[in-house]
Amino acid sequence: MLDTTPLLDAAERFSDTLRGAPQSRLARGAAAEGLALARKLARRAQLLERPGQEPLTMPDAGLFAVADQVLVAATDLAEALRTGPGPVAERAAEVDAAVEAVRHAKRRAFP
Repeated sequence: MLDTTPLLDAAERFSDTLRGAPQSRLARGAAAEGLALARKLARRAQLLERPGQEPLTMPDAGLFAVADQVLVAATDLAEALRTGPGPVAERAAEVDAAVEAVRHAKRRAFP
């Protein structure tokens, strides 16, 4: 069984940081970083869950929804990786890559 806890933990920390940020900080780019990350994670989850189908783009639901969008997309990806096909080692590498993507987005959003 693949452990996706590191991805979920990283996403939760970033989401909490986004939720606690003032509107001015979100508007200066933190929300855009969060949305870009959520879209990336959601796209990867959809490619795993529906191979051969074009992924849908996560909509921009506004500054104050982006924290939830990050967490939902990370949760979807974690579940797709946990239950998906393929060798565990490959899926574990994808978890690691997703964790790094979350950390990178957080560093860019909150330097």
